[in-house]
Amino acid sequence: MVKQKTIAIIVAAGRGTRAGAGGPKQYRPLAGNAVIVWTAKAFLDHPDIDGVRVIIHRDDHDEYAHALADLIDHPKLFAPVNGGAERQDSVRLGLESLKDDAPANVLIHDAARPFIDAATITRVIDALETQDGAIAALPVHDTIKRAGGEIITGTVPRDDLWRAQTPQGFNFDKVLAAHIAAAGKKLTDDAAVAEAANLSVALVAGSPDNMKITQAQDFGMAEILLGRKEMNMEYRTGHGFDVHAFEDGDAIIICGIEIPHDKKLKGHSDADVGMHALTDAILGAIGEGDIGDHFPPSEPQWKGAPSSVFLEKARDLVSKRHGKITHCDVTLMCEAPKIGPHREKMRAALAEILQIESARISVKATTTEQLGFTGRREGIASMATATIALPAG
Repeated sequence: MVKQKTIAIIVAAGRGTRAGAGGPKQYRPLAGNAVIVWTAKAFLDHPDIDGVRVIIHRDDHDEYAHALADLIDHPKLFAPVNGGAERQDSVRLGLESLKDDAPANVLIHDAARPFIDAATITRVIDALETQDGAIAALPVHDTIKRAGGEIITGTVPRDDLWRAQTPQGFNFDKVLAAHIAAAGKKLTDDAAVAEAANLSVALVAGSPDNMKITQAQDFGMAEILLGRKEMNMEYRTGHGFDVHAFEDGDAIIICGIEIPHDKKLKGHSDADVGMHALTDAILGAIGEGDIGDHFPPSEPQWKGAPSSVFLEKARDLVSKRHGKITHCDVTLMCEAPKIGPHREKMRAALAEILQIESARISVKATTTEQLGFTGRREGIASMATATIALPAG
């Protein structure tokens, strides 16, 4: 079955005046990054999110470009679009900007919720298989009082009450139509817009950590939460090594890039020596064996297969553990062809497959001073390391 496209919209067009001085809260620093960076990365890193569009205020393009400078080249980050006067207007404009992309589903999330976790995102997406919409939410456990001024006037039954969070996910065509129909009405969230259009909206478990930064004092709690999340991550390093001999041909493929040459590399797949070493490094970091365990060369279906298939598998295994690839380093050993002219294209190709920014990928080359089989131009060798962050335990 063909995987349906899911795009996330991050709403970041507000002014955030209740958060105090210092400019819009989405661009204020939080543990070394702007708030919006933490939010965007949560969706960019998720394997089931195919694209991310940020909706910004028309005056914030410089702030956005500065804050997300390290993510601008991310293959899943779309160009931002301007929002409207109210949040509801901004969401509608964001949805309209995705018409040409025609996603099956869309997730809508507040930029001021930087602690959204992968598991919650997955629950919202999964619920869309059977419902028009789904939102992350938490049941209300506190007693709720109704008041007139500072005097209690009643107690509100809490049995059926939930605290709505984001992301809120929907069938794209249906929620777009609902937002267009609701233009000019003041509804409190996207689920309310969907409810007004008689769409079925499910509740899925949210997270207590998925707080919304609203007031100035919330930044203190946010720093504590972020510190706790970082402390609960463990970092692993994997190593990979691969060798392929030359045979008659006119081009080789290394790190996904075809390079004209008087030979080609011999192998059961496309013999991409760089990608093979990197795949084994990632698999090694998470204790998942090597390429041969997942793609046995004895199976004919892998004959001539593009090595991107192997690297995507390793990437997805990391994502299933709610981990992230933080850095990759590939070293190619050969006398020829020259790697330097193709290095940046290789980094970009690997970044697109791994769904991380190219700044986290290094590709370099060296010779063996005409020693050994690579020195005799009989083949190419590659070493790779990969650093993976995984939830502790």
